[in-house]
This record gives sequence, C-alpha cells and structure tokens, in this order.
Amino acid sequence: MTGPFRLLPGAAGDLWTYASVTPPGPVHGHVVVCHDLPRAKGSAADVAQTYPALADRLTRETAWRVVTGTLRGVGESGGDFSPQGWLDDLALLIETEVPPEAPRWLVGFGFGGVLALHQASLDERVAGVACLGTPADLATLTDDPEALVERCVRTGVIRTPGYPATPDAWAKEFSIFHPLEDVELLKGRPLLVVNGADDPDTPLEDARALAAAATGPSDLRVIFGAGHWLRADPRVVAILVGWLERRR
Repeated sequence: MTGPFRLLPGAAGDLWTYASVTPPGPVHGHVVVCHDLPRAKGSAADVAQTYPALADRLTRETAWRVVTGTLRGVGESGGDFSPQGWLDDLALLIETEVPPEAPRWLVGFGFGGVLALHQASLDERVAGVACLGTPADLATLTDDPEALVERCVRTGVIRTPGYPATPDAWAKEFSIFHPLEDVELLKGRPLLVVNGADDPDTPLEDARALAAAATGPSDLRVIFGAGHWLRADPRVVAILVGWLERRR
C-alpha cells in the first residue's frame, strides 16, 4: 500500500484514516468506504488491515480517489463504539477527505451500509450508495442490548470498563437508522446492493427489499456461494469497479 495514513482529531479521540494515491491523470470521483461492525473476537484490531488494500485496488482499476478509515473503537482510533458516534465519525471522514464541492460516493459493508444510507439521506452531495451485506432492518441486532454490548466488548469496539452506563439508552441510538426509508430518501440517486447468497447475518430478502425500495436506478447483485465476508471476494470487487465505471 502506498497511500497516506493519518489521524484526525475526533470528538472521542483520534480517528484513523487512509486515502489511496490516485494514478496520474484526471480523478473520476471521490469514494468513501465504510467498514462493518466487527463480529469475531478481537477483530476490531484487524479492520485496518484489509480496507486500505481495497481502497488501493479500486483506485488502480477506476482512477477514483478512495478514502476509508476506522471509526471509533476500531483499529488505532480512540473511543468506544456507539451508533451516533460512528455516524459522526463518518461525517467527519467525508468532510475532511472530500473537497466540499465534490460529489461523494459511499460504499458500506454490513452496518457500514446502514450508515452510508443514512448519511446520504442527510447530505444531497452524496451522489450514490453501494450497500454490501447490509440489513434492511436492525431489530435482530438490537433486540438484546446487553448481548450486543457483550459482543462489542468481545470484538474490541468497546474498550472502556463500564461503558455504556445504560445499555438500553445506548441501544436506542440505533433508532435513528431506517434503511428502507433512507433508500427512498435517495430521491433517484443510484443504489447498488450486493449480498451473499449464503449470508448467515443478512438474509437475501433484506437485499431484495432495499433494491425494491429505491426510487432511482438500483442494481441488485447476488454472490452465489458467498457469506457475509464480501470485501475480499474478487467478484464483489469486480462488481464495485464496474458500478463505479458506469458512474463516470
């Protein structure tokens, strides 16, 4: 990887970011990639090892400038995970790394896709969104706040003992996210939905519902034989490259 790493001052501590190095010639656009909520034990430390490689590859194949980062509680970034906190971090990443006048295209994996859709609903400068393994409903994630906190501690996105003070109040922050409504609020902007046919976390029905809710051009792609881990699948990368190429 040849792109620059840096830490941005964030409300909850420094935010680790990565920007790809654009090849010589015109930049075709600006893409911000948002990671998923980690699942495996201790995996919060590993997120930073794969998304920069994806950013570099997308840049090499499309000549778009690609930015990614680790949101609070992940990798070297400070703080502890909270839904609103991650949304704030994503907004900071976009505002810092994308020129104010430039359209921005958002690519989100899993819960990162939920964040991307909501950010797009708030910011008309977002020109389009790609969602990969993104749920259409968060009920299964939030129906047991204490279990979700335990998962976040186990993966490492929550590091501070005793945080959050009240899991129920912390979990209520998820109530601002309504993926199906946010898709409708894209108001004609392009949407790409990618899902593994064998995804144990995000049912294929969710992907179909997101694509069906779009009011503009939507593209649903099902990856046969794939589960929830999509960012390293060469078929997914090819789909992203092709979608971005058509957005020029």
